[in-house]
Amino acid sequence: MPNPTKSDLNQALYLCRSAFYSAAGFSLAVNVLQLVPTIYMLQLYDRVVPTGNLYTLLMLTVIVMVLFATLGLLEWVRSQILVRVSSRLETLLNDRLFQVAFKQALYSGGQRTVAQPLDDLTALRQFLTGQGLFAFFDAPWLPVYITVMFIFHVWYGWAAIATAIVLIALAVLNEKLTAKPLAEANALAIQGRNRVAKNLRNAEVIEAMGMLGTVRQRWLKGSEKVLVLQAAASERAGLMSALSKLIRLSSQSLILGLGAYLTIQDEITAGMMLAGSVLLGRALAPIDLLINSWKGFINARGQYNRLNQLLAQIPADTDRMSLPAPEGRFSVENAVVVPPGVKVPVLKGINLTIEKGDSLGVLGPSGAGKSTFARALLGIWPCANGKIRLDGADVFAWNRHELGPHIGYLPQDIELFEGTVSENIARFGELDPEQVVNAAKMADVHELILRLPNGYDTPIGSEGGNLSQGQRQRIGLARALYGNPVVVVLDEPNANLDEQGELALSHALQRLKQKQVTVIVITHRSNVLANVNKLLILNDGLVTVYGPKDQVIAQLQQKAIKPPAVAAL
Repeated sequence: MPNPTKSDLNQALYLCRSAFYSAAGFSLAVNVLQLVPTIYMLQLYDRVVPTGNLYTLLMLTVIVMVLFATLGLLEWVRSQILVRVSSRLETLLNDRLFQVAFKQALYSGGQRTVAQPLDDLTALRQFLTGQGLFAFFDAPWLPVYITVMFIFHVWYGWAAIATAIVLIALAVLNEKLTAKPLAEANALAIQGRNRVAKNLRNAEVIEAMGMLGTVRQRWLKGSEKVLVLQAAASERAGLMSALSKLIRLSSQSLILGLGAYLTIQDEITAGMMLAGSVLLGRALAPIDLLINSWKGFINARGQYNRLNQLLAQIPADTDRMSLPAPEGRFSVENAVVVPPGVKVPVLKGINLTIEKGDSLGVLGPSGAGKSTFARALLGIWPCANGKIRLDGADVFAWNRHELGPHIGYLPQDIELFEGTVSENIARFGELDPEQVVNAAKMADVHELILRLPNGYDTPIGSEGGNLSQGQRQRIGLARALYGNPVVVVLDEPNANLDEQGELALSHALQRLKQKQVTVIVITHRSNVLANVNKLLILNDGLVTVYGPKDQVIAQLQQKAIKPPAVAAL
C-alpha cells in the first residue's frame, strides 16, 4: 500500500517501483554480459592464438555472438521498461497536475496560464527514457569490474580505483559549477514564457498602441540573461566533459602500458594486458556518461523539486459528503477576503443575508470589492476570516462538481471556449438540445444564434471567433442560465450590450425573478437595477448600505450619497 505521508509524486514513483526493480534486474544481466568482450579477448590471446585451434575459435565466436544478441535484447527490454514506466508515471499524475495548474490560474486571478507543472512532468518523463538514467543503473556495477581487474593483477585494481576517484571528483565539481546557473536560467526561462503568454493574450493592445518594440526588448533582455547563464553552465560542463574524456582515454592507454610492463615481467598474460584496458573503459563508461548527461540530471532534479513543492502547496481535493441541492440562501458572516497575491483584505468583515429568490444589485466605486464579493459568494476565493454559507454550508467546502450545475456565473471578462455554440452553452457536459435552446431563449439569444453561419453548431475559438463582444456576452449569459440554476451571479452583464442586448438582459432578469432564482448583479448602469429588489452599496470593502431597494435609495438621499446608477433610477 502507498504511504499516505508521501507526496503525490513520490507515491506515483512508489507505485512504479516494481518496474524500476525489473530495470535494475535487467541491468545486472546487461552488466554481467558486458564482460563478454573482455573474456572473449582473453581467450583468443591466451588460448586460440598460442594453439592455433580453429575449432575453438569457431565455438568461442558462436557463443559470443549468441551472448551479444542476448545483450542487445536485454538492453532493448530494459529501455522498453523505462518507456512504459515513464508513460505510467505521466498517466498517474496528469489529472492531478491539471488540477494543480487550474488552481494556480484560479488563485492567481487568471494571471498564470502557462501549464508549467504539465511541462515539468513531460520533461521528467522524457528524462526517464533517456540514456542518462542508464548511468544510474550501471554505475553501481563499477566495484564488480574493479574486482575483476584485481583478479587480473592488484596494480590493475588500484589503477582503476584511482581513475574512478578522479572521475567522480570531476562529477562533483561539475555539479558545483553548473547547478546554480542552470537553476537561475530555468527560473528566468519560466518567467519569460509566462510573460510571452500574457503579451500574446494582449496582442491587440500592443499592436494598437505601438508597444511591440518595447515589449520585445523586455523579453529579449530576459532571454539574453537566460542564454548567458546557460552558456556559462554549458562551458563549465563542456570543460568537465572534455577532462573526463581525456582522463578516461589516457587511463586506458596508460593501463595498456602498465599491462605491457606486467606482461614483460611475466606477471600477466598478453590477453590480460589487452582485456584490462577494455575492462577499464567499460567500468568508467557510466561515470563518463554521468558527467556528459549532467545538465539533464540538473534539469530533472529541478523539475522533480518544483513538482514536489507545487503538489505540497496545492493538496488534492478531499472527498466531501454530498449535500442536498442548494436553494439559494446566502449568509455572509464577518467575511474577510484577501485575493490571491494580495496582502491587504479587499472585503473587511462583511455581514449580510441574501434570501432565496432575492435579486440583489451590488454597487460601488472601482476598487470597492464588488467582483471580489462575487467570487467569494461563489466559493472561488476562500475567506481569510469568517464564513460565507450557502444554505447553511460553507460555500468553499461544497463539492464543486455537484454545486456547479446549480450555479450560473457571467464574469466581467467573458471567455468562450474551443467548441460549438451549443457546447459552450451546455458547459461541455452531456448535450441536451432542449435545455440548450431553453437557456438561449431565456437569455433572448436564440434568434441571434440561428442567424450564425451554422446556428448552434457554429464553431467558435477561445477568443470568441468572429463574434462581437456583445454576442459573446449574450451567449455567456445563456451558458450561465443553462440547467435552471438556483443562483445566478452576473458581473457587469451589460458592459458590452447594445439597446437590444440590454432589453434581452432585462427580460432574462424578470424571468429569473419569476422563477425565484437568487440573482446577484454587479453593475454601474441603472437599466439593470429596475429588476432588483435589494441593493448593496460597497465602499473600500465595507458595507455602506444594504437592504430593500426603496429603503436603500431613501437612506442614500438622506445622506446625500447618490451613486450614478442609483441617481438614474
